[in-house]
Amino acid sequence: MNYEDEDKVPMIRMSEVELKEVEWLWKPYIPFGKLTIIQGDPGNGKTYLGMQLCAACTNKIVLPNMEMQEPFNVIYQTAEDGLGDTVKPRLIEAGADLDRVLVIREEPNDLLTLTDDRIERAIVENDARMIILDPVQAFLGEKVDMNRANEVRPIFRHLSDVAERTGCSINLIGHLNKNEGSSSSYRGLGSMDIRAGVRSVLLIGKTKDDPNLKVMVHDKSSLAPAGASIAFILGDEDGFRWVGEYDVTADELLFNSEKKQNKIQQAKDLICSLLEGEQLLLSEDIDRAALEKGISARTVRDAKKALGDALKSKTIQGRKKVFWME
Repeated sequence: MNYEDEDKVPMIRMSEVELKEVEWLWKPYIPFGKLTIIQGDPGNGKTYLGMQLCAACTNKIVLPNMEMQEPFNVIYQTAEDGLGDTVKPRLIEAGADLDRVLVIREEPNDLLTLTDDRIERAIVENDARMIILDPVQAFLGEKVDMNRANEVRPIFRHLSDVAERTGCSINLIGHLNKNEGSSSSYRGLGSMDIRAGVRSVLLIGKTKDDPNLKVMVHDKSSLAPAGASIAFILGDEDGFRWVGEYDVTADELLFNSEKKQNKIQQAKDLICSLLEGEQLLLSEDIDRAALEKGISARTVRDAKKALGDALKSKTIQGRKKVFWME
């Protein structure tokens, strides 16, 4: 079959595609021109983190490991919290410049959805470089089944195109589903295509021992190596405050650290059995034995710390470490 030139399928030659560097709002957690999801259970601080982002973008307030941003306009769109009694007081507490925080006016019969052209128009008309939609489920539209990939996929493709065209960082705040015990990849509400359609996923959860201590974990990172988990305090007399880096994975956080504690105990038992009878073993041999039992090197390190003074070690051959127990 012969085709005339005007009937040929348009093609893109990769040699002609212009290379672009990723721009970052908060490297490596939140890129400009892309979609990011901030998710967690209710009450764990997702909205408070959104307020901190607004302050960082509008008033030069630096978040942990973040380069200072020259102030720019942001859009904060919420379907859950009152603007006067909740959003504004929290923005003031965070230190945001209220003149730079904007909200798209909605009417009861004309609610905003993710495919609404008002989102792109508002970004362009107000030169906004970040928008937060809280929660994302409220902006899907009443006829969209968020569990159906064929309905969700085009919506997120459209929103991704908006982010790409405008260079705006689009941040979607989402709740978790009730599938407790599942991996973090399966805890977001709706179709897996929602997770697949974003470049970064930040998970916020609480620790087992202190209900006021929350942790932000970089659960998905498509554009750079994942960032360190960062803890913050929320709920005591001092309000919101950052604590610093915190060694926990997304799954450990979701399982309230119980799974981690069980693994640490397994690692402790393994180390004790390997070193009984005044045995000496190289660190790499312990790690190898642990890996065969499904115990990670990180958990082995935690177990070594938990054993304390009972575990002895020294460096040999300039760099190798040998362990024994007394």
